[in-house]
Amino acid sequence: MGAYAEQVYAVVQAVPPGRVITYGAIARVLGDPRKAREVGWAMFATPEREPAVPAHRVINARGELSGGWAFGGYAVQRGLLEAESVTFLADGRVDLDRYLWLPDAGVDWAATGSGDQPPASDDG
Repeated sequence: MGAYAEQVYAVVQAVPPGRVITYGAIARVLGDPRKAREVGWAMFATPEREPAVPAHRVINARGELSGGWAFGGYAVQRGLLEAESVTFLADGRVDLDRYLWLPDAGVDWAATGSGDQPPASDDG
């Protein structure tokens, strides 16, 4: 597992229940907004670990569920999010204005890539 992937998992582990983050937002948080595809590759290879990486909270920039294959299909990912009180718009997207989570600025994700979790923030 590469260092970048570990940083991705650290960000995802910090996403609070009932919130989501996008692939591009993770890339921006990690300092290179052009690496959204690399974030997707890391999420494709999400390892099983404790605490678990809540990969179901990562969606695309349009608010669409794009990783459902990782959970047994779209309905499973949606069900996991709904169990955390995330509601969906009529067209099946997540309202990013309401549910998008971004971490506090200044977190050193390279230092947290070891599996340690930084404090979660509820700031949008």
